[in-house]
Amino acid sequence: MIISGATICDADGERRYDVRIEAGVITQIGTDLQGNEAIDASGCYLLPGLVDTDVRLKDSQLSRTTLEKLSRRALKGGVTTAVLASDSTPRIDNVITLEFVQQHRSLSNGATIEAALSALNDAGALSNIAIMLKKGSSAVHTLTVNDYNLISRIAQYLKMADKTLFYKAEEKSLFESGVMADGAVASQLGLAGISPLGEIVHIASMIEIARHFGIRIVFKSVTEPRSIEMIAQARAEGVNVSCEVAIHHLFKSDSACLGFDSDAKINPPLVSEAKRLILIDALKRGDIHSLSALHQPNSDVYKDITFFDAHYGTTSIEEYLPLCYSYLIESGIIPMSRLVELASSTPARDAGIRSEAIREGSTCDLILFDPNQTTAVTHHHSLYKNEVLKGKVVMGICRGEVTRF
Repeated sequence: MIISGATICDADGERRYDVRIEAGVITQIGTDLQGNEAIDASGCYLLPGLVDTDVRLKDSQLSRTTLEKLSRRALKGGVTTAVLASDSTPRIDNVITLEFVQQHRSLSNGATIEAALSALNDAGALSNIAIMLKKGSSAVHTLTVNDYNLISRIAQYLKMADKTLFYKAEEKSLFESGVMADGAVASQLGLAGISPLGEIVHIASMIEIARHFGIRIVFKSVTEPRSIEMIAQARAEGVNVSCEVAIHHLFKSDSACLGFDSDAKINPPLVSEAKRLILIDALKRGDIHSLSALHQPNSDVYKDITFFDAHYGTTSIEEYLPLCYSYLIESGIIPMSRLVELASSTPARDAGIRSEAIREGSTCDLILFDPNQTTAVTHHHSLYKNEVLKGKVVMGICRGEVTRF
């Protein structure tokens, strides 16, 4: 197969060439390539597949059906590798559950599914981290752990295995007392707010854990400007920490909750417009290192209810690349090459997944994206419902398998 006329965009920048693909491998890059199966991709981008390391299943239920739906929807959104967060039901905290995910990691016409393992089991005890890492888990994932003996033991396992800790900082006692970010909109709606202190305090303490043990920590779904400042300062001091932000906190503010719209109830909650603009500035200056679609879909029974009772989450992975193009590229916030770094190469490296530039000899996890087409958001429980986005994923090549949309 020959993809002709596309603008190749990866870690090496942008350039326009034809690409010959044989048996899932790029065998030639050049001009005026000839072959039996040729695709005219003029005006399109050819990109490395996006990698999302903070993905959840519908209603957090781990099953073959939810994995299949995720796999296909992810590829349609430009994602060729989706890494499951471990807090599913059942939790990914044992070899049996991990192997179940691995058995379904390469579903036809879909993205590759990987799994982060839970540092703790349902009882709050340490899971068998060493065995699960040997079995191929991509990283260790946990929400805030207040027991520093446990944290120290987790850090020692990570140090031995040279793996990354995916850490979601939240204070349970504060989070359970509210339903959206504390602020003017919460007051206007008469809803209990969630203090930002839960994130800030726990990120501060985990920075010191990373410094002491010399481990890598990716802080997941960071929303607070103070948290980003602390992470940037720690990096300047040589601490191996980084900041992931979900696209929703860059694109929408807590005003989306007005009218008690439960589709805007996500975890972590949307922040004020003032904070959203600070996050955009942090993205521009490079203090945000990776992005996620923060995909967490829910059934109608958990969303078509009052805002207070509704579950957290929104569906977003099926429109991930068009969302990023519309809100970040079209608006001139970042160039496409920077998006590839934020949403592909950096998260792949964090998860220990091979991510290659588009070069001769590279295996194919590629996305063909047409910025001149549009993508309509049709899901009724999307934060972006009824929006028409710029750009469309027209083809995905995952594990050498071609899927056209």
